[in-house]
Amino acid sequence: MTDTPLSGPDFSRNDGLLPAIAQDAATGEVLMMAWMNAESFAETVRTGRAVYWSRSRGKLWRKGEESGHAQTVRAIYVDCDADTILLKVEQAGAACHEGYRTCFFREVRPEGLKVVGERLVDPAQVYGKSGH
Repeated sequence: MTDTPLSGPDFSRNDGLLPAIAQDAATGEVLMMAWMNAESFAETVRTGRAVYWSRSRGKLWRKGEESGHAQTVRAIYVDCDADTILLKVEQAGAACHEGYRTCFFREVRPEGLKVVGERLVDPAQVYGKSGH
């Protein structure tokens, strides 16, 4: 194995926002994709809790701060181009704001989308409204 001098993700790309994939550390299940900037990445590394950048709110999004469905980070990987982040996490509760364990609960089929996941929580009860 060769170590590289790269200190982490290259936030000079994509206007400072990089895709971050959260994957269950135990099962490998892909839970969600969100965006990280240098600040959210640094806080994630420092605290061991997943922190993303919310494009819609224009601020840091500490996963689970409203819902309690936090992600404890077990490992962080950066892809070969240093422009995608992979977080291996322990997920508390639902990863998806629609109440599913994973955001990838719909399968594309010839006849259209089919829900293949089980909803764990009602988003209206978690967030006081449907969705974020």
